[in-house]
Amino acid sequence: MTVRSTGRWRGIAAVALCFVAVGVLTDRPATLLVGVVGAGLAAYPRLSRPPTVDLELERRLADSRPGPGEPVTVTTRVTNTGGRTLADCRIVDGVPAMLSVASGSPRHAAVLRPGETTEFSYDVETEPGRHQFDPATVVARDITGAHEVETTVAAGTEIQCADAVPELPVREQPNGHAGRLVTDEGGSGIEFHSVREYRPGDPMGRIDSKRWARTGELTTVEFREERPTSVLLLVDARAPAYRAPADGRPNAVAHCLAGVEQLVSALSETRDAVGLAAFGRELCFRPPGVGSDHETALWELLATHPAFDATPPGHVRAGSGADAESDGDIDQQATLLRKQLGSDTQVVVLSPLADEAIVETVRTLAAAGHTTTVISPDVTAEGSLGRRLARRERRLRLRALRGADIPVVDWDPTTPLGTVLLDERRRRWSV
Repeated sequence: MTVRSTGRWRGIAAVALCFVAVGVLTDRPATLLVGVVGAGLAAYPRLSRPPTVDLELERRLADSRPGPGEPVTVTTRVTNTGGRTLADCRIVDGVPAMLSVASGSPRHAAVLRPGETTEFSYDVETEPGRHQFDPATVVARDITGAHEVETTVAAGTEIQCADAVPELPVREQPNGHAGRLVTDEGGSGIEFHSVREYRPGDPMGRIDSKRWARTGELTTVEFREERPTSVLLLVDARAPAYRAPADGRPNAVAHCLAGVEQLVSALSETRDAVGLAAFGRELCFRPPGVGSDHETALWELLATHPAFDATPPGHVRAGSGADAESDGDIDQQATLLRKQLGSDTQVVVLSPLADEAIVETVRTLAAAGHTTTVISPDVTAEGSLGRRLARRERRLRLRALRGADIPVVDWDPTTPLGTVLLDERRRRWSV
């Protein structure tokens, strides 16, 4: 909660004293009276106190699980639970960074007496992913307008817009283990691998009955074995990554966060261990794990950790409490991350590839033995010379990573990530 002076009555005391002086010198009672009244008005705000803000917020969604592109009506109710009237209460709802307002307005103003409730509605256009509403920002002024209190009110609302990710882009490890991608070792699985001599204890269901009927020889069928893998989803949330194709459009970090949410949802349906990390204001790291408790912890990190803030530096998300101007050193954060990573953990980096630093970091991860894949939302645009240069530089970075045998998914955010990954799989980009 922040309390500050608005300065609305600034200068009125000087004007009042001027009128008093002129009235005395010219012996004009009317002018003197104006000065006295002005002095009283200047003193009045000093006698008032900042308002006490005690609010409850309730947010209702017409559909919490809409399809992509479907508008959803959001109804927000704010109740004054305090004992004082809020003469000037202004509310800005915390619309998720990836969602745009289709109609209506998330801004509202009202006079709230104790126990009174105000309500407003607006429509948002949905995008694929899981979108958490930020706390609503409330600014309340006293009746004089001289003091204002800024605070936030949370309700924990989210919209889940389905966009199935067909398969996480995990790759075969150097040791042959590759999670849902089959290994080169025989065992129990679904894809034929080889036939070997029967050994006592082999399951009856894996005996090649056709060969036994034809030759009388007992043999056992081996299948390519599947093993769960360990995947770390790494978000590039440094200051250079907060780029957008135009003012008012979602920035690249917002797209990366939406992509991570879809990948976490996809992994929750598998046996793979998934972890979460981010470079940015500070290093965030949650080691890969499985289970419902671990998945809940990942969602909590995405919703609350300052490293996963879709708001650009200099504009701290309400209630985050982070120093928006700070941006950690990527070399130091990458070093700390490598020390905590397991040797067999694959890394999926989500980054717009806005500078050379992240390219070198990805190369270093790959050189350290971590199978690395990059998913890069393209937020570059045509237009000015600077924009065209940024687009060309990004293309060169994509080419450099691919030249180092690091697969890169070039993601146009206007296309759902699930569709892009499906197309990439069909083109056999993963080798």
